[in-house]
Amino acid sequence: MTDSHLSDLRFDTLQLHDSVRAGIADAGFECATPIQADTLPIALAGRDVAGQAQTGTGKTAAFLIAAIQHVLTKADASPADDRPRQPKIFILAPTRELAIQIAKDAEELGKHTGLKIALAYGGTGYEQQRRTIEAGVDLLIGTPGRIIDYFKQGVFKLDQVQVAILDEADRMFDLGFIKDIRYLLRRLPKPDQRLNMLFSATLSQRVMELAYEHMNEPELIQVEPDKVTADRVRQAIFFPSNEDKLPLLVGLIREMGTGRIMVFVNMKRDAEKVEDYLKANGIDAQAISGDVPQTKRQNMLKRFLGGELAVLIGTDVASRGLHIPDVHYVINYDLPQDCEDYVHRIGRTARAGAAGDAISFGCESYAMSLPEIEDYIGHKIPVASYKPEDLPELIKPPYRPRKPRGGSGGGRKSGGGGGRKSGGGRRPTRR
Repeated sequence: MTDSHLSDLRFDTLQLHDSVRAGIADAGFECATPIQADTLPIALAGRDVAGQAQTGTGKTAAFLIAAIQHVLTKADASPADDRPRQPKIFILAPTRELAIQIAKDAEELGKHTGLKIALAYGGTGYEQQRRTIEAGVDLLIGTPGRIIDYFKQGVFKLDQVQVAILDEADRMFDLGFIKDIRYLLRRLPKPDQRLNMLFSATLSQRVMELAYEHMNEPELIQVEPDKVTADRVRQAIFFPSNEDKLPLLVGLIREMGTGRIMVFVNMKRDAEKVEDYLKANGIDAQAISGDVPQTKRQNMLKRFLGGELAVLIGTDVASRGLHIPDVHYVINYDLPQDCEDYVHRIGRTARAGAAGDAISFGCESYAMSLPEIEDYIGHKIPVASYKPEDLPELIKPPYRPRKPRGGSGGGRKSGGGGGRKSGGGRRPTRR
């Protein structure tokens, strides 16, 4: 970790409530990142912000500090009574993992403020989440589906919201949440009666239309928008045949050693296939996707964060919203078909100024996505080479019956990787 990703703005120079300063100090923050330095002065002055920055550059802390400061300095003229607190800060996130991480950061930054924080997300904890919110909450964080469920039941109200935040707004569109988002935003106080912040790794035209519709003349902040991939990500691409992909993956992971490794695939059935082959060949790996039960997802992430799980395999549903520090390697087993997904995937490494590696496979099935990706990131990805005779021989996993998925092809026979000659697993060379 270095400080080269930080700006010259020190947090102790900002006009902040003492309890907010204490939370910042506990978090170990001294100097702001560029997105924090550009957005905090605006938001702290009470003006709306639509911010774009690379993944992992401190957006969460930026909007939490501004939001907490706003409600602490805004006088509450309502008389004290026994009625439960209603949300003053309202944060929407596209995924459960992102909502959980935002809540974790809010607990740290706001632990000296006395603000009550609650989560609402699907998959688990329905009654427990409901009871927590019913008891009163100042800062409510959640995913659209569960939030709307509780709202329609009258578990909480939105008429006292002073700060509204949308995180990963572009992902909201990708996951089909935009109608739900508009439903909720229309039930908040009018845009000029609240502070509004929208953050995203990409600010597309549709995201900006949402911003201008539901915000009060937001200031657009773009931190190096043309440099959409992190400076410290070392990128490389191999061009394996489809049958070489699995042996190449196993060989690379064996060479990478003990660092955290994330592998991305395009389809869930391929995630399961990769998981089976890695396990059969002595690599502890698990696949995470949108339909994995929440308890199992959280256990996977806990093991991965704790260093017990060597490899986490994800689809693009899992590529955003997962806050996992110190990922050393990202492997695109399949090149994504959306160039923005490439940026989000490799953004799992090199977070907050750390270095990392992103390795991609330009295979027969997905190599056609490469020109669009390179055009989007503004440069060619360095090409790496390997010798097929050096690839390890793989053990084929036992057959695992696939559950029907309504035509998703779940029962396809796994192929590739078996019968390769052993070559000692020498490190592929770049050219």
